[in-house]
Amino acid sequence: MNKPEEAVIAYDKAIEINPHDSYTWYMKGTVLGNSGKSDEAIKAYDKAIELNPWDFAAWNGKERALDQLNKHEEAIKAYEKAKEIVSRA
Repeated sequence: MNKPEEAVIAYDKAIEINPHDSYTWYMKGTVLGNSGKSDEAIKAYDKAIELNPWDFAAWNGKERALDQLNKHEEAIKAYEKAKEIVSRA
């Protein structure tokens, strides 16, 4: 989607309807992360992870956002968690 602001608004509306949908939180995080809003992306990924701790994609997205913020030690921990989830699959 070439209009990230509109996408975030749409995801926020979907979250209002169903705040327990981890995929919507993950997608919001992805749009925010791709828009350079890493801090906001991490919050969305954290919510997705809270709702579904086994969401590999959310952990992976969080790792990328942390890395963009030069929070490398935290990024490594998120990466390790994503790797653990994949190895169990």
